[in-house]
Amino acid sequence: MTSRRQFVKLMAASGGAFVLGIRFSFADDRPSALAPSAWLRMEPDGSILIKVGKCEIGQGVRTSLPMILAEELDADFDDVRIETASPGPDFRSLGTGGSGSIMRTWAPLRQAGAAARTMLVAAAAQRWGVLPESCSTKASRVNHAASNRSLAYRELLADAAKQPVPAEPKLKKPSEFTLIGTPRARFDGPDIVTGKAVYGYDVRLPGMLYAVVARPPVLGSKAAAFDATETMKIPGVKKVVETRRGIAVVANGTWAAIRGRDALKVTWSESPHASFSSDGEVAELETLSESPGVTIRKKGAGRRAIEGSAKTLNATYHYPWAAHAAIEPVNSTAVVKDDSCEIWSPTQTPNGVQALAVQLLELPESAVKVNVILAGGGFGRRLGVDYDLEALEVAREMKGTPVHLVWTREDDMRHGFFQAPSVHRLAAGIDGAGKVVAWEHREVSIPHNARRPAPALDDLKDPAKAIGNAWGVYDTPYGWQSEEMSYTGVHSPTLIGPWRSVFSPSSVFARECFVDEVAAVLRRDEIDLRLEMLGVNDPEMPRSFEIDGDLVERDRMVRVIELVRQKARWGTWHAKGRAWGFAASYFHTGTYVAHAVNVSLKAKPRAGELPFTVHRVIAGVDCGIVVNPDGVAQQVESGILWGLSSMKNRITFQKGSVVEGSYDDFPVAMIEETPPVIETHIVRWNAERPNGVGEPVIDTVPPAVANAISKLAGKRVRRLPVTAADLT
Repeated sequence: MTSRRQFVKLMAASGGAFVLGIRFSFADDRPSALAPSAWLRMEPDGSILIKVGKCEIGQGVRTSLPMILAEELDADFDDVRIETASPGPDFRSLGTGGSGSIMRTWAPLRQAGAAARTMLVAAAAQRWGVLPESCSTKASRVNHAASNRSLAYRELLADAAKQPVPAEPKLKKPSEFTLIGTPRARFDGPDIVTGKAVYGYDVRLPGMLYAVVARPPVLGSKAAAFDATETMKIPGVKKVVETRRGIAVVANGTWAAIRGRDALKVTWSESPHASFSSDGEVAELETLSESPGVTIRKKGAGRRAIEGSAKTLNATYHYPWAAHAAIEPVNSTAVVKDDSCEIWSPTQTPNGVQALAVQLLELPESAVKVNVILAGGGFGRRLGVDYDLEALEVAREMKGTPVHLVWTREDDMRHGFFQAPSVHRLAAGIDGAGKVVAWEHREVSIPHNARRPAPALDDLKDPAKAIGNAWGVYDTPYGWQSEEMSYTGVHSPTLIGPWRSVFSPSSVFARECFVDEVAAVLRRDEIDLRLEMLGVNDPEMPRSFEIDGDLVERDRMVRVIELVRQKARWGTWHAKGRAWGFAASYFHTGTYVAHAVNVSLKAKPRAGELPFTVHRVIAGVDCGIVVNPDGVAQQVESGILWGLSSMKNRITFQKGSVVEGSYDDFPVAMIEETPPVIETHIVRWNAERPNGVGEPVIDTVPPAVANAISKLAGKRVRRLPVTAADLT
């Protein structure tokens, strides 16, 4: 299967969020404009156009990424305009995922801004006859203090364009930042809240037709035959097209297309998975968890040390299949001509969409244009190109006519890919003095691409490959005298793919809940126990360790935990009927997060409602250099709501079909379930670079809440979702 490194490479190959090179070019047909790189164009009117090389899926990159370039350029941020980049020779890796948008464009954007600033300073110095070193820059101007002269950038563009582009421009020290680290409102905020923003579902083109697809109701089934006689009688229906995954109905409107689909008579082939059920699959995971899998981390005697301990504890945790349930279902618009193709897609992988069109239509790359549209949530779902494939397949049959292919809410819920279910079996060994001296964590799950033939799973017998499916297990920041972590992958007909935080949520949920169970048995404060397992006051425990290319720094985890404990006034603030819960974790991008939550139980929760209330959340995060503090806070807040949503929904299978179809049976957190008090506290330190935020901030929310619930209900929460019946 896929290791973390291979996952990174896979995303990069399909347009993933990874290191981008700078291609400097002067190819601009407008006189007096300065375009020293693909990222930047400066106009004579003073406007500064910055290309955004990541997809906006709600995380605010259309503000934070321009801030990075503008910082090194010393631009007046009010002069900045933005434009989303499209795939091409200058933009080979536009994909968005892995919490890497800022982290992986940090260097190239800084270099692009610094290069332009260097060229502008050189032009001004040449005009004034002074040394470049005697000049300074600020707010889109070059200044010469000694002679009290100043020139706006727009006055220097023609001369700056004649300067050589520096290969290694001098970058600012973090202490010199004036824009980075300051809160900034989103560029697109006003348009979003006033309804002016154009999402994928809003794309409208002259003469556009609409399409929906009838897909097999059972896993592994295909269309054996179909009769479109009644479909073609529906007013507005134009054509019926067979695709790889089903039968598409094309019409002059979405409603006509849906009615036409309902009228289709399709004979679906028999499937070997017609009896598949989620209960049966989970039972297999449970059985496999009884034996250790491939060892991915070990120290000392491993699990044998637990057997010889004075006291042992064991617990098993379950995590379900889960859908992405973005507020905007997936969709794509395409127009295919004999010699070209243009696509409008709210995608997380623009380069992957372009590559798909090139292959499917047998066109040169230069003939395929992909317009990246604002997406109403991504969460990893839009890293898939299945919906773009369908749009291209249909548009190919409607030559020259734009086709807007849409998935309904039910389509998106039942026919996309899912978060993997997993079972986690943990054990701890405690010595006679009450110290945790041994730890075991076994994870059994369905890995990515688990529908491949058996040899793919055989790859997971290699620890270096198995480790990539066990985030939060192999890289736990805690340490013990003896420890052993293992992973087992399982075949499944269900489609598994990227989901917000990918593999981490289930393993962190299990680990952090089990830590609290151990603390309760030992009658220890749960935060004190975590600090002990991080080696506080233990000179023999290394302060950092490297595993699979990740550097885990325990002192950074300690700082975040201590910050949250202080801000929550841990152990001093009590109210009747409420309890505090806590969880902390490290994420492999180099980010450290902790949550303390104050919770009460509901006496009579309504159907589809969380059986508890979260009154207060104290979040601490160490994500290195912070570009936009407002953006970090927004990500933390969205992560809290995502985490709460994951505690109230799941995907289930019966007779080879997904049961859930919309928000009525796959409920998400509602406005009234939002904690009234959310505090985000950022650890400030002498960091050298930023780390990811969007995914790490969700992992510790469910276990923190579950730990608080366990105190109130008197019974342990060991599986998600949490229902009222689980607490009685």
